[in-house]
Amino acid sequence: MARRLNVQRLLLVFGVLVIALGALCLWVASRGGGLRFEQPNAHERAVRQVREQMGPTGEVRYAEVGTGRALCGYAGLRGQTRAVSFVSRPNRILFSDDPLPEEFKKMQQQVCPSFLAAPPGVNSGAVSPAVSAQP
Repeated sequence: MARRLNVQRLLLVFGVLVIALGALCLWVASRGGGLRFEQPNAHERAVRQVREQMGPTGEVRYAEVGTGRALCGYAGLRGQTRAVSFVSRPNRILFSDDPLPEEFKKMQQQVCPSFLAAPPGVNSGAVSPAVSAQP
C-alpha cells in the first residue's frame, strides 16, 4: 500500500519548525551580542577609505559632516603639506584630484553645500609664493 502525504501532518511539522526557528532567533538576540553589525561612524569610515586609497600614511586633516551619512574634508599624506578635498559616502569616496572632477564637484555641492573653499593653513596643491621663493 502506497503511503500518502498527509497535509495536516505536514503543516504541523512546518509549524513546529517555525516556532523552533523563532525561539532560536530570540535566544541569539537576547544573548546581548549575537548578531550586531555596528558600522563605524562617518569619521572612522573616512579614515579607512582614505588609507585604502592613499596608503597607510593617508590621514584626514579636516572634516565636516554633510547631509545624510556623507562627510567632506581634506586629506593628505603624513609628512607632506599637499592636501586634496574629499567626499566620503558609506560606499564610496571621491577626491578632488580624481579623473572625474565634474562628478566630484556635483557630489560635493549636493552633500556639503557649505563646505569651506580652503581651510586655513592647508595647501591644496598649488605652489604658494612662500614656497616658490625658496631655492
